Amino acid sequence: MCRSERSSSAASSKTTRASARQRRLRVAFFGTPEFAVPTLERLIGGHHAVVAVICQPDRQRGRGRRVSIAPVAEVAQRAGIHLMRPECVGAPEVADELRAQTPDLGVVVAFGQFLPKTIRKLPSLGYLINGHASLLPQYRGAAPVVHCILSGDTMAGVSAMRVEREMDAGPVALQRETAIGETENCGELSGRLAQLTADVLEEVVEQIADDRVVWTPQDDSRATSAPKIERSDGTLRWSESAETLVRRVRAMSPTPGASTDLEGETLRILDARFEPGAPDAPPGTVRTLPTGGLRIATGDGWLLPRVLQRAGKRPLEVEEFLRGRPVPDGAKLA
Repeated sequence: MCRSERSSSAASSKTTRASARQRRLRVAFFGTPEFAVPTLERLIGGHHAVVAVICQPDRQRGRGRRVSIAPVAEVAQRAGIHLMRPECVGAPEVADELRAQTPDLGVVVAFGQFLPKTIRKLPSLGYLINGHASLLPQYRGAAPVVHCILSGDTMAGVSAMRVEREMDAGPVALQRETAIGETENCGELSGRLAQLTADVLEEVVEQIADDRVVWTPQDDSRATSAPKIERSDGTLRWSESAETLVRRVRAMSPTPGASTDLEGETLRILDARFEPGAPDAPPGTVRTLPTGGLRIATGDGWLLPRVLQRAGKRPLEVEEFLRGRPVPDGAKLA
């Protein structure tokens, strides 16, 4: 190739890249719970066009088990965006309906269903990106924030990655980290990570539109799992140390809540602190405090509950709880 041809080719390449940078992407958004709302709202308010929102169907939620609309669906309806709520996102008619919206890119945040290849490859760019609430490859799975707190980590974060068949294993474009507050619970940390996810995905979408995104493969040898949390995972085992038990309280708050049994009644502990020192009673023994509070003997140290909840009742500060339901000194929790 002669010099003038190389120059012409380079100029043409620059023009093509400039056009790509100015491109307004058509985005399909996959998400369902409150955690996904900040990202969807950020995309709606941004430069690119959200042409479809795909979320889980309406489900029974809350103590009354009433059917309610998913938080992401509410946002989509307010914004007048084409809304899809398939029972199975892999159904052929779902792909047909989505294809009709001609998306360039899919953005996923806590969608809740497996995304088959027909959906992953459907956008014109040929892929979806996902915002995951961990510093991948750590905590791949459904409950990364809970497992991060349970493990006693001091740092959490989010990752933007390409969606592949294996859960949370795709190459990563961008990560951001944040310190975990000493007393921060799962709900509080999730709220901050939801905003951080919106920041990261907004930036990666711009990188993709500018044709400057760089994908880095994960090191699978460092991967850890974060499986779905069951209600039984909140059971407090009083033979464990107070510090470990307080982490479980934080990780399970506000839902499903860490729980124990008090005289045949389920008692949820939603906030607690730990106090060092050798207990003078077997693990699970309650001691009343002159100040009106409680402390509970553990395998190593004391757990001091701050917020308690009886089944079917609202959460109460421990002093208010005790006015309605006294707990005798020496009571045993199981």
